[in-house]
Amino acid sequence: MTKLSAYELEREANIARNKALLQQLELKQAVESLPSTSKVKVEKKAKPIQPRTREKRKREPEVEAPRRQSARLRRGQIDPNESPRKRVKREREEEEQRQKEEETRLAAEEARRQSQRPRHNKLDMITLIESGPEDTESLNKSMEAVSKSSVDRVGNFDEWVFEDSKEDERALKDLRQRMGKLVVRARAKVTDARIYCAAYHPEVTKDLIFFGDRCGQLGIWDARAPADEEEDGDGELKANEDHEGGKYWRIQLHWPATPKSSISCVKLDPIDAHNIFTGSYDTTVRSLSFTTSQSRELFSTENLVNCIDVSPNGNELWISDSQGWVTHLDPREGKIKPRSYALSDNKIGSVSINPTRPHYIVTASNSRSIKVWDVRNLQAMSARTLGDDSSASDEVGTSGTIDFHTETVQEYLQTAKGKRGFRAEFPHGKSATAAYWDPRGRQILSTSYDDTLRLWDLDQATLDSDDPFKKFQPFSKIKHSTQTGKWVSLLKAQWTKNTNVYPFFTVGNMNHSLDIFSCKGELVQRLSDSRRITAVQAVTASHPNIVERVATGNGSGRCVLWAPEDLD
Repeated sequence: MTKLSAYELEREANIARNKALLQQLELKQAVESLPSTSKVKVEKKAKPIQPRTREKRKREPEVEAPRRQSARLRRGQIDPNESPRKRVKREREEEEQRQKEEETRLAAEEARRQSQRPRHNKLDMITLIESGPEDTESLNKSMEAVSKSSVDRVGNFDEWVFEDSKEDERALKDLRQRMGKLVVRARAKVTDARIYCAAYHPEVTKDLIFFGDRCGQLGIWDARAPADEEEDGDGELKANEDHEGGKYWRIQLHWPATPKSSISCVKLDPIDAHNIFTGSYDTTVRSLSFTTSQSRELFSTENLVNCIDVSPNGNELWISDSQGWVTHLDPREGKIKPRSYALSDNKIGSVSINPTRPHYIVTASNSRSIKVWDVRNLQAMSARTLGDDSSASDEVGTSGTIDFHTETVQEYLQTAKGKRGFRAEFPHGKSATAAYWDPRGRQILSTSYDDTLRLWDLDQATLDSDDPFKKFQPFSKIKHSTQTGKWVSLLKAQWTKNTNVYPFFTVGNMNHSLDIFSCKGELVQRLSDSRRITAVQAVTASHPNIVERVATGNGSGRCVLWAPEDLD
């Protein structure tokens, strides 16, 4: 029993005297209101995950600029016996010294400015990874076990479409049973800052997830890999209680390491499993290859890059930015020049390519609407199309793209061919955060700040027509809080890319849970763990080839793997 201090003994005596006095006065209610001397048992919560202890990089010493002084102080006391010739010589030497000091100061300022600008050159993995060669070697070993051919599959337009409602019910029941087995299997602080985006690698032998954070860092998490063993002072292995769940690597892919370089989107190359694409607020799109251990720039603009999407053949990228532009480019080096279209007056938060009909894209913007475009007709736009005598070179922008400004696009959309380029629009109550095609290319899922998730189902006749859609109304509206505020990443409902299961999508919940919905808009499962999950799981991603796998990330860089308990 814990020994009480003198103060605590005196307090207990006072409480006992007061109780006796109140009982003599027959004030039972007042006696019961007195504090109890018994201690309340506090439930022990799970210890928060701590990041691995790593050696801090040694920063280069800053060059201190020389302090400015008045000419009187620099001259000091004037020697009355100094000859005019010596005085002129001394003043000339002092002026030369001042010029040298000023040049040194300007050079230091320019070096500091250069260090804060985006990097446009090719970068080696060793210069990017957090702990240098040691981590690079372990990451390369982990990636060697990944097959380059383990690529995403494109769905069939007519898959999982049943005429009998009972077939839908059976498929939904099976999905509920499988998702009901998911629990928290691993946790780790994969990045240093808030997670903005995630991508799940299609490799089936491991759970490999890529996370982009608020400061341009790419976290790579091998969630079920054996944790690194650490030794104590006596050379014996000690238990690692501060973090759990696999291995992770951190790569400072975009620069500078501030919110100006947030990684807004991560996409896997559909034809090369050892290559990934990242878009960033530093206005660049980069390609990182684990085969060559190099990162190269694919595209640079003047605006913040919000979203990128890759066509199923890997030869087309569509990029949306903060000023309402959408850019089309070929990621292969030396190919056609990128073309940019001003499709909105506000930020376009997402762009998505239809996987079975890649000539369709859907955009979601702060103009409170989502729009469906037929890019075959957009790409036919040119100066000659509008009857302009100016050459195409007059439209080349500062980023090397061929730019079609708002006036040009609007004028073109009024022409017979241009009307076929814009197929449909649906207004939302507030900003449309995201809109994505499903793997079959028949459904669209949108997330909006009006606290609603919406689902569209388009038939083959509508998509095969050359005219604007006659009807474009969502068949399902799901009320879901999306009021993330300033400190939580935007919630964006994400389709699973697994074509072997009844289509579903995942979305974070402001109540610290993970919600899974079917393609019909029905809630499949709501996963939570109040003991281990104490933050909003804003970013979600599911395994493209294994049904019972979902990964989530929160605002502190901590990530969670949801998988069956009997996985091993």
